[in-house]
Amino acid sequence: MYGDEIEKLIRTISSFYELTGAEIEIEDYGALPYTIAARFETAYKRIFVHETKEFLLPIKKGLITPTSKDRIRRSRLYLPGNEPKFHINAGLHKPDGIILDLEDSVHPSEKDSARILVRNALRAVNFYGAEKMVRINQLPLGFEDLKSIVPHNVHVILIPKCESKETVIKVNEVINAVKKEKNIRYDIYLMPIIESALGVVNAYEIATASKNICALTIGLEDYTADIGVQRTEAGLESFYARSVIVNAAKAAGVQAIDSVYSDVGNTEGLYKSCLESKALGFEGKGCIHPRQIKITHKAFAPSPPEIEKAKLIVEAFNEARRKSQSVISIGSKMIDPPVVKRALKILESEKQN
Repeated sequence: MYGDEIEKLIRTISSFYELTGAEIEIEDYGALPYTIAARFETAYKRIFVHETKEFLLPIKKGLITPTSKDRIRRSRLYLPGNEPKFHINAGLHKPDGIILDLEDSVHPSEKDSARILVRNALRAVNFYGAEKMVRINQLPLGFEDLKSIVPHNVHVILIPKCESKETVIKVNEVINAVKKEKNIRYDIYLMPIIESALGVVNAYEIATASKNICALTIGLEDYTADIGVQRTEAGLESFYARSVIVNAAKAAGVQAIDSVYSDVGNTEGLYKSCLESKALGFEGKGCIHPRQIKITHKAFAPSPPEIEKAKLIVEAFNEARRKSQSVISIGSKMIDPPVVKRALKILESEKQN
């Protein structure tokens, strides 16, 4: 059905790489142009290993969107970077963020393929307003990921298995170097993932390593393996670590995001886990299946008393501004700016639910 268009694309890419006299066999399983282009580029570069040119399709209109450091991040859906079949409809489930994963879900032999696919997906796939995140590989392999994805409108970089501020600083330096080289002006934020006992010990140092850090999160599968225990439904084995992450994040003025809930079929367990996370101070949770998104949003939604209190605070804030008053109060109780900011976030969260 799309044979002519596929042939035209292949000829265009061949011309770009000055490839002549080659016989190219294509098996059409309905892949979109960005996937076909990525597969071709990967195959070409595996033959011509010194080739550095990137074949880029035009970025689709409307896909260059900004993000902000303090936007709501209740849910972030993990997608394997080298599985484009999961990319296309992911945004329809309305997660707050979509993580295109280059790390654990990608086999070592497919890292090059995933890197090109993710780069193309950032330029071609409509994620319907979800924040575009990429989990890079551990350094030094992660440096190659950064050089590939930073120029293509990624919003947040997830730094896996982060154990020190030096890792964050190195990642930040490479991002800044690529942005300078490509004349990129949009903001790219960082989300270090703490996945070891040492990372927990250094959590505050990590959370304050860069002004570009928007959130601190924890990966409990690796963390529990590191301390030599089984991860349980009750989560007592990770209570200390999760509390440290929340405290470090709040002290640093960034968001605290909890780990994923692994039992995809247990929706009741997920809901309870989200409520527990919220009670600890987390502001969101990772998702590994689209069915977890609505439940996560419901659990992290503000309660009616929280909404009413937030409305009162914002109303008092607006009244003080109208009267040019520097002091905000409700009755005899003074209201600090961070309280107003939190109230505004609660009302924003209510709108999104």
